[in-house]
Amino acid sequence: MEASTEDKILNAAREVFTRKGFAATRMQEIADQAGINKGLLHYYFRNKNKLFHAVFDEAFDQFILRINEVFAADMPLFEKIDAFVSQYMAILIANPALPSFVINELNQKGEAFVKELMSRKNKPNPLPLIGQIQMEVQAGRIREVNPFHLVLNMISLCVFPFVARPLFQGIAQVDDETYLNLMESRKPEIIDFIHNAIRV
Repeated sequence: MEASTEDKILNAAREVFTRKGFAATRMQEIADQAGINKGLLHYYFRNKNKLFHAVFDEAFDQFILRINEVFAADMPLFEKIDAFVSQYMAILIANPALPSFVINELNQKGEAFVKELMSRKNKPNPLPLIGQIQMEVQAGRIREVNPFHLVLNMISLCVFPFVARPLFQGIAQVDDETYLNLMESRKPEIIDFIHNAIRV
């Protein structure tokens, strides 16, 4: 079945946002990618912000479902850390413009953006992981760490390279393909770093 015009737009937007990032993307580029004129693009999505919101909503829902499955899974802590990093990085690599968009929304809307995210049916629930970390600490199987700091460290190690992408690519002089390949190879680096940080 042929994709609807809206689906074509969303697929095109996802591809262009992934390749160029939110700030550098122009609506004309998305229209060209979708094979439609710019007027029709604006009919469906009035501006770039609304279009990215649609792309963001889809990616966010996928991300939360996958991450919450990891949080709630019955598996050893080190395996859960591996699964978390792998899933988180996979979503970010597929949607590298998401972190910068979130930062922009937080800067513009602040608490209102957080409330909007947390009012959704699907929202992150790291409490099972935090509880598991506490149990592992108490049992002496990992070193004494603050579970909240550990979760924040895991998230930061995954997210920061995407937030700082333009700066990193400029300093390192690497193209988009090289950058995304580097992010793919970063997964085991993060996993090893976290494992070594909490082993007794």
